[in-house]
Amino acid sequence: MESHNPQSTWRALLGGLLPLFVLAHCSHHLLTALTIPLSPMIRSDFSLDYTYAGWVISAFNLSYGIGQLPGGWLADRIGPRLMITLGICGVAVAGFFVGLSHSFGMMIVFLALMGVMGGGYHPAAPPMISSLVEPTHRGRALGLHMIGGGASFFLSPLVATAIAAYWGWRGSFIGLAVPTMAFGIFFHLLLKKRGGGGPQEKAPRHRAPERVPAPRGLRPLIIFIFMSTFTAAVLFTVMSFIPLFLVDNIGYSKETAGAFFAIIYSAGLWVSPIGGYLSDRFGSIPVILIVLLLTGPVIFLLNFVTSWLGIAILLLALGVIIYVRMPVSELYILSRTPEGKRSAILGVYFFSSMEGGGILTPVMGYMIDHLGFFASYSLAASIITLTTLICGLLLRGEWQLKR
Repeated sequence: MESHNPQSTWRALLGGLLPLFVLAHCSHHLLTALTIPLSPMIRSDFSLDYTYAGWVISAFNLSYGIGQLPGGWLADRIGPRLMITLGICGVAVAGFFVGLSHSFGMMIVFLALMGVMGGGYHPAAPPMISSLVEPTHRGRALGLHMIGGGASFFLSPLVATAIAAYWGWRGSFIGLAVPTMAFGIFFHLLLKKRGGGGPQEKAPRHRAPERVPAPRGLRPLIIFIFMSTFTAAVLFTVMSFIPLFLVDNIGYSKETAGAFFAIIYSAGLWVSPIGGYLSDRFGSIPVILIVLLLTGPVIFLLNFVTSWLGIAILLLALGVIIYVRMPVSELYILSRTPEGKRSAILGVYFFSSMEGGGILTPVMGYMIDHLGFFASYSLAASIITLTTLICGLLLRGEWQLKR
């Protein structure tokens, strides 16, 4: 039964390993967050057009998406601890070699390796977190976990652009690989000592066996995953070119554009627990429909705003959308999937989102090369809105469900 005492609820959430999972999520993304904000510098270094700049981003994202499928499958079979470790330490090793790359081809290879090595973290971490808390607190726990990702995506561009101003974009990858590796080793040893994340890990004994809602067929789950991942993929293509948009359309310097990009992810420092709470309180479907219906107008307005304040507000709005969507989507999937299959289903979910973004990003770059930012961003906004409306109608039978 859910506690109605807010203090006891937050004590339950913040006790134990959950705060360390927040740090683990931050460490996982310290390097994966660098490619987009550093893209103006990478583009200048290799003299790339928008299409090839899109392929740089996709080199990581495509392999990152592919890595989710075996990562989820392995996490269900060998336990999440090893996959989480690979998702942190493996990313650190590959990111270090990205920093040592002095040819375009070598950089692409190690960006792809970084994606493959990182593919096991996201399918492994949420099920392990869900086993640490009561089901009624799960949305808030997943929201707190998202703070780690938001912190890294917010801080990494600021730190990376500061490092790059003195040692170039390669120095940013090398400099952030070291603390990532250090935390990955520490977290692995801690999980091993606590006995968590091993093969066939069971729910804690003090918790009653969890009941998964009676199945209503795969149709609602498939529609939900498609709606969440396809709109996320289209939004990712828009975000991938925002630093270049700020440089080429607004006239910002490369360093300023990279720092401004961090505004999007500042929302991850505070909004995810709110999104998780709203999902616990009102249900996943109403919350995600509202944020996705706001996405199209926010993207469209980017075409008209030129002041720094207007740009900051729209970028912050995009961040709110991202960091509400993620815990809400994970909660819906976890609450409708048997415990032994959760990592595998989450692997499909993350694969669909990341692979879609990886495929569509060069397409967006090609469109910007030939049609410009206005037409390309307007089309993306229209696609997201139309997809949300259609899928929302197909899911109308799920609107009243609280989980």
